[in-house]
Amino acid sequence: MAPSSWRKHPDITSASSASCQKPSNNLRHQAWACIHPKIHGGTVAEQNQLALWAVLGILDLSRNRFAELPPEVCLFVSLESLNLYQNCIRYIPEAILNLQSLTFLNISRNQLSTLPVHLCSIPLKVLIASNNKLVSLPEEIGNLRHLMELDVSCNEIQTIPPQIGNLESLRDLNIRRNHLVHLPEELAELPLIRLDFSCNKITMIPVCYRNLRHLQTITLDNNPLQSPPAQICIKGKVHIFKYLNMEACKVAPDLPDYERRPMGFGS
Repeated sequence: MAPSSWRKHPDITSASSASCQKPSNNLRHQAWACIHPKIHGGTVAEQNQLALWAVLGILDLSRNRFAELPPEVCLFVSLESLNLYQNCIRYIPEAILNLQSLTFLNISRNQLSTLPVHLCSIPLKVLIASNNKLVSLPEEIGNLRHLMELDVSCNEIQTIPPQIGNLESLRDLNIRRNHLVHLPEELAELPLIRLDFSCNKITMIPVCYRNLRHLQTITLDNNPLQSPPAQICIKGKVHIFKYLNMEACKVAPDLPDYERRPMGFGS
């Protein structure tokens, strides 16, 4: 079984036994030999299991005391999943660009104050960066065209760059417990299924969010919302979108009927 702290993504697959016969195996084993002494705790059997998962493309270095990403990790060029949960990492080196097979990255519960721009040049499908000290997201975040899940909850983010609207594959966005005052209108163009912006300072949901046709779950509690008002929000997503549709009609009363039809939640 995979280590319990590894958060699995359904699209991640282990390398086949045939791929484990590639010459690059020697390099991976050498890299593991360097990382192995740095790992905190664990029985010999658990350490050996980690080594096996690393060869198969899955590396779990969670709950250690790393102040930085071990440079040897960047030698695992076939790595698909990297879990760095709960370390003390303050910086991700540019050498991580070597990991061009990486689709899953968990860097939650570390000490990152910025999200490194070079992470945005990796074909990630899942990026979990919650519980850090992030104050912003780079504009380059829009380059992650394959990203399906983004979790930057429990940080100190004040604004979301408009380039997030370029994440054409994004299904799940968690920006809970930050310092956000405004929501970017660009989110309205994404195929989001789940959106969590609870525990922020949001006062208004943009009317254009009525276009979030695929949205199934919206979590917005603990915000000083004025539009929609609290009495609407507590009734749930259907009432929220009815309100947004009504506001859209007020803003553009002269639109043709087909452009004013109710939208959102599968319409």
